[in-house]
Amino acid sequence: MSRNDSRLGGENTSPGDANAPVTEVEDTTNNTTQPLSFSIPTEQVELPSQGRYYAENHPLHNAETIEIKYMTAKEEDILTSPSLLKKNLTIERLLRSIILNKNINPQDLLSGDRNAILIAARKTGYGADYKVNANCPSCYTPNEWGTDLDEIGVTHGGIESAEGYEIEDNNDGTFNITLPKCKVNVTVKLLTGKDEKEVTIAAQKRKKHKLEENNLTEQLRAMIIAVNGSTNHRDLENFINFVPAFDSKYLRNAYAKIMPNVDMKSEFECSACGWTGDLEVPLTAEFFWPK
Repeated sequence: MSRNDSRLGGENTSPGDANAPVTEVEDTTNNTTQPLSFSIPTEQVELPSQGRYYAENHPLHNAETIEIKYMTAKEEDILTSPSLLKKNLTIERLLRSIILNKNINPQDLLSGDRNAILIAARKTGYGADYKVNANCPSCYTPNEWGTDLDEIGVTHGGIESAEGYEIEDNNDGTFNITLPKCKVNVTVKLLTGKDEKEVTIAAQKRKKHKLEENNLTEQLRAMIIAVNGSTNHRDLENFINFVPAFDSKYLRNAYAKIMPNVDMKSEFECSACGWTGDLEVPLTAEFFWPK
């Protein structure tokens, strides 16, 4: 299991909390209508970003947590909707449904904060026990691997988490990263749900037209907003296409350090060869539909 000190989730709102969503159910016994009111439990979810990278006018500016309601049959309908799945709208609709503050647009949420909310939602719907199949990195034997989502930690990112990298925090959600080989100064932004969706759409278009995958360069296009201070599209494309591989890897590793996110690594032990180590827990289709 992950040995992080910081854990996802928070204290649940009690069923009698006055602020919790109230649902009324009609009781038609003896042809009378008696509203049955009860509170849907809610939960405060710790935000990996701690609200540090949202603009002052954003509802989550400097907010350390966000309140969500427990998943219900309504959210299960969203998860099983073929039309939403086809349009890549499932996660957006799910987030919009469970986040209590309707002034928050799920697409504007940082990727790491979205991940934290999704993990908390999964726990409210199906519990913290999550089992997946994984191949051993040493002998490639398939293993059923279990992890406890309560043990998933968070990393708050920022330059405090990027020791050894030459990074400057611009205090507006962007960072300057100086590359070691070509000495270029690259300005990157932290990706949101909207950015991730655009990367996914671009990949689907390339696949539809039977073009080669370019996942790494699409990721760079999404995160890079300036090179040596220039925001010119041609300059950015020229850099992305010709940046040395060493610097490209350095940039992506640095970005992973500064990005607030959930820590999905968990201890794995192979049942065949005994190999042990920390692996990234994959989010498969069974994440919201456990067997």
